[in-house]
Amino acid sequence: MSSPTSPTASAESRRAARKAVIPVAGMGTRFLPATKAVPKELLPVVDRPALQYIVEEAARAGLAEVLMVTGRGKSAIEDFFDRQPELEALLEKKGDESRLAAVRESTGIAQVHFVRQGEARGLGHAVLQAASFVGEEPFAVLLGDDMIDVRDHLLEHMLTVQRAHGGSVIALLDVGRENIDKYGAVAVEPADDAAMDGDEVVRITGLVEKPPVDEAPSSLAIIGRYVLAPEVFGVLRETPPGRGDEIQLTDALATLVERGEPVHGVVFGGRRYDTGDRLDYLKAVVRLASERDDLGPPLRAWLREFVADLPAEGASPS
Repeated sequence: MSSPTSPTASAESRRAARKAVIPVAGMGTRFLPATKAVPKELLPVVDRPALQYIVEEAARAGLAEVLMVTGRGKSAIEDFFDRQPELEALLEKKGDESRLAAVRESTGIAQVHFVRQGEARGLGHAVLQAASFVGEEPFAVLLGDDMIDVRDHLLEHMLTVQRAHGGSVIALLDVGRENIDKYGAVAVEPADDAAMDGDEVVRITGLVEKPPVDEAPSSLAIIGRYVLAPEVFGVLRETPPGRGDEIQLTDALATLVERGEPVHGVVFGGRRYDTGDRLDYLKAVVRLASERDDLGPPLRAWLREFVADLPAEGASPS
């Protein structure tokens, strides 16, 4: 089905996105007490913070300017993406070229800007803080809890879909109907380019935040990647608090759909790690470490031994 004729489907709305927004103001309560002192986004996934992977993903997709929407207790994030001349001088003096390169890499990935959210009023409110940074052009939103494997080019695909259709594009994942009440859910219909670049493309016809299982329109959940038309800012300003008494981005997108604006979804079939969940975080560390050339061989050998010695299900560990 072709996109409807609307302001957001115009040539203006199909300009290539150049900027990314990463909301990082969350408290990280699922990782307490560690996150009393360390922002959850800086918890290491092997030897790099989860947030560095996210910024690298944005830069790889051609989004060279990144705005992080922070909150209280997040100053360490600004420090991480800033230069550290004393540390660099020390490593240079010691001749530690590999660590020096790693330290400098984190500051050279992209041009990173920061703005404070002030009051945590939901994802929609966090995105609204980026209005002056974005201006009147499409932009991407990447949630810091969602890591997409470097081998899966989800964001690049979404940017391609947005340029083709205009409007907004959201990433979707089939989580099974039994789990859909934990996510924003969508109603969909086929799009013209339903098999573009491997991941299925659909047209969104409705959105609802965390519906009861028996009322969910599908088992397709919204995950943490968006490419949004700038018209979303005007809608967010008019969006009242919704579920959880927060301004929900899902509600604003539902309004865009109701107005006839094009909103498409890319159904992701690749590798995603929810680093905001403790178990998924551990899985991400093990998987990514086991696939590395330097750590993989000894880690995989140890894992085989460890798994072989595990007690049977239900038995107490020795």
